[in-house]
Amino acid sequence: MCNYCGCREFPLIGRLSAEHEAIANAAGRLRDAVRAGGADAPAALDALLALLGPHTATEEEGLFVELREEGSLADAVEKLCAEHEDIHGVLGAVDRTTPDWPAVLAALERLHRHIDNEEHGLFPAAVIALPIPAWDRITPAAGAAR
Repeated sequence: MCNYCGCREFPLIGRLSAEHEAIANAAGRLRDAVRAGGADAPAALDALLALLGPHTATEEEGLFVELREEGSLADAVEKLCAEHEDIHGVLGAVDRTTPDWPAVLAALERLHRHIDNEEHGLFPAAVIALPIPAWDRITPAAGAAR
């Protein structure tokens, strides 16, 4: 996770980064469960999905709205939203009777890269791009998404 630019000093970025850490840990537990034969994987998948849903809503209904309006990072936001849709689509559609664990593992790799892109690209850039009034608007909206 990003520790070098100070973007975590912005409360929303700090919260999203902490959530990324929890999501990465849950993804690691799912990866380990799949590699151990899959018996514990459904519970690990449920735990990961429980973290991903609220986190993605906070990003898409708060930070991403302001970034789209500001404009300079709109293309990056669209790419990240497409990645959200892809990752959620794969993980949310796992057939519990005949799970496609290789597809899940591939989605977890994409999730890892996605988090890295947000942490080391989007979040520091958002701190620079967004004016303070945008952050003031985001903070109450982010609390409601939780």
